[in-house]
Amino acid sequence: MPHGNRPAAVLFDRDGTIIYDVPYNNRPELVKPISGSRSAIDRIRRAGVPVGVVTNQSGVARGLIGADDLERVNARVEELLGPFDVWAVCPHGEADGCACRKPAPGLVLRAAEALGVDPRDCVVIGDIGRDVEAARAAGARGILVPTEVTLPEEVAAAEEVAPDLTAAVALALGEKAEVAR
Repeated sequence: MPHGNRPAAVLFDRDGTIIYDVPYNNRPELVKPISGSRSAIDRIRRAGVPVGVVTNQSGVARGLIGADDLERVNARVEELLGPFDVWAVCPHGEADGCACRKPAPGLVLRAAEALGVDPRDCVVIGDIGRDVEAARAAGARGILVPTEVTLPEEVAAAEEVAPDLTAAVALALGEKAEVAR
């Protein structure tokens, strides 16, 4: 990792990680940040590390979310959590066989390329196994922040697990943090 222990970029999953998951959300007014997410993301910004979002949005492929709706929802995320340096979105469904849908590495690789950094110097923070698997597939570091939807086997398979977003950010920045296992 460049800058000592600091990553070149920190990439967040969107739904369930930085905002509450509203399945196939096409309404910006339903966007609600997870408690502490703004301060955690701002901590990374203050450290001078670029931040991004890597998110699967299969509702687009299913016709449940229009491209304009998705843009408005993502704009609302930025209104509430501040600007992100990159957004990498997979609009495909599971059966589409794309290279970008997590757990494939495409979103992480695309975000790293857009930021001009090596994916191996990035950290991906997410709430399910697909997030950390995508990080691993791209050569990045993955940190899992389990929620009620995270499966026990996903927690067991994760190399790094943090009890919340604040602790995950501390780990990403190379700071000491209390880690759940």
